[in-house]
Amino acid sequence: MKTKLSMIAGASLLIAVAMPMQLMAQDKAQSMEAEEGDSSQPASDTWITTKVKTDLMATADVPGTTIDVETVNGTVKLAGTVDNKASADKAVAVAKKIKGVKSVDASALTVAKK
Repeated sequence: MKTKLSMIAGASLLIAVAMPMQLMAQDKAQSMEAEEGDSSQPASDTWITTKVKTDLMATADVPGTTIDVETVNGTVKLAGTVDNKASADKAVAVAKKIKGVKSVDASALTVAKK
């Protein structure tokens, strides 16, 4: 009985680890194709969202941690609060540079009042 439970637990653990790794491998392959430009498929919304968020975090004078990013059919929606209009404009510019982005909606991005 203990052996059966151990085998079931082991199999469950293997599935729990293998599934996310498989998904990560697929996402990486898709993002590599999108970056190389060899694929005729558009970049996925998930890839675009991740790339925009990553680039916002790496951009000076843009508070990437306070900006939410959502992508639907290539349209990136930025939401949250920034310190000034220059930061908001820079965030929009960063998002527009990402391959696969069709448009950027920053209507939910607000400038903090001081």
